[in-house]
Amino acid sequence: MTQYDPNTDPTRTRPGEPAYSETTTETVVVRESNTGWWIAGILGGLVLLAVLWILFARGGAPQTDEEVLEARLDAAEAQAQADAALVQGQVAGAQASVDIARANAAAAAAEARAAEARAAEPVIIEREVPVPVPAPAPDTPVVSPTSPQN
Repeated sequence: MTQYDPNTDPTRTRPGEPAYSETTTETVVVRESNTGWWIAGILGGLVLLAVLWILFARGGAPQTDEEVLEARLDAAEAQAQADAALVQGQVAGAQASVDIARANAAAAAAEARAAEARAAEPVIIEREVPVPVPAPAPDTPVVSPTSPQN
């Protein structure tokens, strides 16, 4: 429960205050200001400038369907040419890679043959050499195995 406090009683009159039975007149002075109108006018002008800028910045007449189709065809042709150039470049690059690989393989094969030749042991061929027959004495007749000639 709350206790009664005479200082907070709204019906009690304080010393120096007029009683409720007296009427109080309050005067409100309203000053007229043009600030709101100035802000609205500036914003309206900015909106008008923005609309005019949008209208005139669009450029000339809108493109027709034929111009759009022609532009699309030109773009497709340019893309096809770019793709063809890319493919030709890739083919040329692949051919160059094949040529380089062939040259490297030939060089490696030649180097391998040279290394194999250097690493191989020398081949020694032995053969029997007949002992020379002593020449017959000059007074001994020489018989040769030739056929007779008539």
